[in-house]
Parts: sequence; structure tokens; C-alpha cells
Amino acid sequence: MRVLLAASILVAAAGCGTLPDGSRWGQDAFSSFESNRIAGAAKKAFWHPNTLGPLAGAAVFAIDDFDERASDWAVKHTPLFGSESDARDASDDLKLLLAVETLVTALATPSGDDVESWTRAKLKGMAVEAGAVAATQGLTGLLKSATDRERPDRSNDNSFPSAHSSSAFAYATLSNRNLDHIDVPPAARNGLQVGNVLTAGGVAWARVEGRKHYPSDVLFGAALGHFLAAFIHDAFLNLPGRDEIRLTSLPVEAGAGVQLAVRF
Repeated sequence: MRVLLAASILVAAAGCGTLPDGSRWGQDAFSSFESNRIAGAAKKAFWHPNTLGPLAGAAVFAIDDFDERASDWAVKHTPLFGSESDARDASDDLKLLLAVETLVTALATPSGDDVESWTRAKLKGMAVEAGAVAATQGLTGLLKSATDRERPDRSNDNSFPSAHSSSAFAYATLSNRNLDHIDVPPAARNGLQVGNVLTAGGVAWARVEGRKHYPSDVLFGAALGHFLAAFIHDAFLNLPGRDEIRLTSLPVEAGAGVQLAVRF
């Protein structure tokens, strides 16, 4: 169902038109490396609830043997997916769904009507998003090697952090960023964005029910995936910002007026 909804967005928007300032999504990717913009993107990504919330949760589960007890309960009861094997299959399927939606929403962002310019802008913008996913997967792999935590099923020592979880939340974050620039009804956009986060959460929980990870593994992976995807997207796509305060003049019958808009 979610793939059909995302595909409907692509058909409706077709990636045509431009952003509100007249530019094309992706055209300015890697065009400038402003230290203030990069630092601001890192700060915004870190302090976002989708980074701090999972980090706090991972810290809580690391207390005493809470991690192990929660994992044992999930595997014993499998409340969402019914069995360990079904949970593992669901984690793969849901992660793939998010990956497809990231591609679909990137293609649906407005990059103009000219085929050559559209293609060039899309390739640049999608290179940034691919880089965000690659960075997430690469850092996740390095942390796995450094921590050597044994999985709950004792299959290997690659438990921390969860690669499924970090990738899923990276895809969800990128899809949601793309949806911000697609001209669709606000209710549909909000529904898809909430659904993306819930789907990524489903991937994470499925890894716990599937006896492949402890809760702290998937929570840290969620924080890592969101942070890196949000940071790299905002720092290097160079999309026009949305002003918090906007002052505009407008004609009125007696002369001219001033309009102040504050976004909060």
C-alpha cells in the first residue's frame, strides 16, 4: 500500500516544476561547502528528537540486564510478527520498501521541465542521498567491528549497532526530506512521513523479535541512521532554506504596506 501511495506521488508530480525560489531540486548539490551551513546541519540533526530519543532509549536499555530481559521477552512472545523467521523476513521487506520510497520521492521532487537539466539535477541530488546511505552503512560496519558484541542468537559478534535499523532510519529520513519539497496535500504528506518513521521502527523491532539484535542495538542504529542522513542531506544538497522570519511589502489602496510572517 505504501509503495502504491509513493508511486502515486511520482505519477502526479513527475518531478517537474521548480522549488519556490525557482531552482531545481538537486541542482546546487556539492556547489558550496559553507562552514556555517555544515555546522548548522550537524547541530540540527543531533538535537532532533529522532536522534536524541533513540539515544536516550539505548542508554536506558544498557542499564543492568534490561537489554537481555527485553530481548528474551520479545523473542518468546513475538507480539507483532508471530515468529522469529517471520520477523526476520519482515525486517528485510520493510527496509526494502523504505529504500524504494526514497528513490521514488527523490525522482518526484521538482527539478524542472528540461530533460537535460532535470537529469543533471537529479543525479547530483541523488548522489548526496546515496552518499548518506553509504556513510550510514560504512560507519555502522566500523562500529560493529569495534564493539564485537555477540548477537542474541549467538551467530556472530556483529550485534551492535543494527545495520537494518540504521539503514531503515536513514531511508525514512531522506524520504521525509524529499516529501517536504513535493507538492502534495499536507495531510497526505504528513501521513506518509509519520508512516515512514513507523515503518523504520517496525524494521528495528523486527530485528529484536527475530533474535538478531538487542533493543539497544536497534535504538542506537536508529539514532545513527537519522543523524547521518539528516546531516548529509541538509549540509550538501544546498536546498534553499525556509526563512523563519519573512518581511515583504505589498501595495494597498492608500500606498504600500508591510507584511511580517513568522514561522514557528
